[in-house]
Amino acid sequence: MDQASSSATAADAPAAGPAQPMPDEWCLREFNHVAPELAPVLPETLARMRSLCPVAHSEAHGGFWVVTKYEDVLRVAQDWETFTSTEGLNIPPYRGSVRNIPVEVDPPEQRVYKRMVNAHLTPKAIAHWEEPARALVTQLIDGFIERGECEFMDEFARPFPSVTFFDLALHAPRDEIAQVAEMASVSSVPNHPRAKEGWAGLSAWITNLLKERRGGPPRGDVVDAVLAAEHEGRPLDEAEAVGIVQLLVLGGLETTAGALGLTMLRFTRHPEIPALLRAEPERIPSAVEELLRLDSPFSAIARTATRDVELGGRQVKAGDKVLLYWASANHDADEFTDPDAFDAARSPNRHVAFGAGPHRCLGSNVARLNLRVALEELTRRLDDIKVADDSEIHFHNTLTRAPNSLRIAFRPGPRLGTPAG
Repeated sequence: MDQASSSATAADAPAAGPAQPMPDEWCLREFNHVAPELAPVLPETLARMRSLCPVAHSEAHGGFWVVTKYEDVLRVAQDWETFTSTEGLNIPPYRGSVRNIPVEVDPPEQRVYKRMVNAHLTPKAIAHWEEPARALVTQLIDGFIERGECEFMDEFARPFPSVTFFDLALHAPRDEIAQVAEMASVSSVPNHPRAKEGWAGLSAWITNLLKERRGGPPRGDVVDAVLAAEHEGRPLDEAEAVGIVQLLVLGGLETTAGALGLTMLRFTRHPEIPALLRAEPERIPSAVEELLRLDSPFSAIARTATRDVELGGRQVKAGDKVLLYWASANHDADEFTDPDAFDAARSPNRHVAFGAGPHRCLGSNVARLNLRVALEELTRRLDDIKVADDSEIHFHNTLTRAPNSLRIAFRPGPRLGTPAG
């Protein structure tokens, strides 16, 4: 994430001592997910809201509902006929140059678009990504392991998913990653002063990518799938094709980086977790699920009520905006025993870190593969991990959550000398 985005959305004060939630009056009537003061105390505030007002009405941004309990969040996510995605996924409402498809489209049309790319994102379809992903992880760790310190977000968490996505999903030039990541970052923030510019730039870049790919040889990737797809007997129009790739870019660059940053921050605060995974690496796949539940980078999303409905004992009116907090549902004690504790063997673990219902994240299999490979190598090679002494942690916080920067120190180790991929 670029510095401009960080300054617009991040908390400007580090967490110090036991964090206190926002005041009850704020939770009950003034909740504002883009407020800088919420970022450092988001988990504590969501916990307070689950007990105080599971379905709260905020007067901010023209009024909207905030839903924080697992059962209510799941109900809204699954009932697309009552809570539509077609009116936008953000509060305050904003639109890019084109719709993000299929998340801003409801069934049955949504299912048609989803099937166009699903086959290219199954575990079997992306299994060949593991070897180059591991080589990149090794290369990135080699870049800082001898120093015994690094800026984790800039040197690992952001470049790893970005490069793998560009290399393996889009077959796009690596030297354009920084430009695209910056546009994706500012466009994903509703109140960013350059959000409109970011959306326009991102759409233009994708339009050019598709144009170049149409004139070149097929790569057998998801871009080819979009270019070859048909809807109602016709090829996809430009807006449809751009909208699908745009969604993949936003998900591929932002949320996995956030997950890696939040996981590393948890490792610094709970060293017993990386110690366990180092000793028992076979636990890493289930640990990935638990870490996603505990620290969900995809925090929230909006829906719009299509009719009057009761939700959590409150009367929601047709046209009302509803903000679902996946990150809060994942800590609901009515669904998860000891919800704030890490349990590598947690079962069942019905977390909603990837969303739920028909609009569940398209790229969940890619994220799982990247996170598993990253944790296997990070826990194997880094030990005694701490936040650098002079660091302050500030969070990017709107509908996604991640440390803006994370300087860590660890025991220096040897390079493995893997050549660049």
